[in-house]
Amino acid sequence: MTFDFKDFMNFINFQLFKQSNYEKSNSTTKIKIPISDEAKKLTSLLLKSQTETDRQSLGDELLDELADLAQIDIVNLKISETKQYHKKRNGKVAMKRYGYYKPGDKYIYISNRTAVRGQILAPKTFLDTLLHEWTHHYDYQKLGLNSIHSAGFYARLKDIKEKLGYFAY
Repeated sequence: MTFDFKDFMNFINFQLFKQSNYEKSNSTTKIKIPISDEAKKLTSLLLKSQTETDRQSLGDELLDELADLAQIDIVNLKISETKQYHKKRNGKVAMKRYGYYKPGDKYIYISNRTAVRGQILAPKTFLDTLLHEWTHHYDYQKLGLNSIHSAGFYARLKDIKEKLGYFAY
């Protein structure tokens, strides 16, 4: 197998993009938006919610409010009554996925049921997942990042949780 100069330059550019994306993600530790009383109220209500219907409605409202505050596109939300996707190893859950974000479609999907028993997620777990996926949306829309799970990503997630009063509950 041979590589020409163009292939080599594409490889170098890709490596530089990955490095600069990672460095930018790590160096950005705050979500620089004002938080409204409405966003805090919706957070509080979500932390008391149990049903898929309530979580869909309140989640939509919170995501819309955060998008307006951040001046980014609105993201669509789908709350599913299905169990979380999971894989088992040696009879035990080894991996589970609470939700995901699709940047091209501006779409967040969250499974509102636990992987094994199918119980409704605890309110904090649900809200944590919602804010985690919204932080990916913020990264793509506001920061122009290929959103990755870096130390900076988790710092931004913690920042938005603190601003919304998540840790007060």
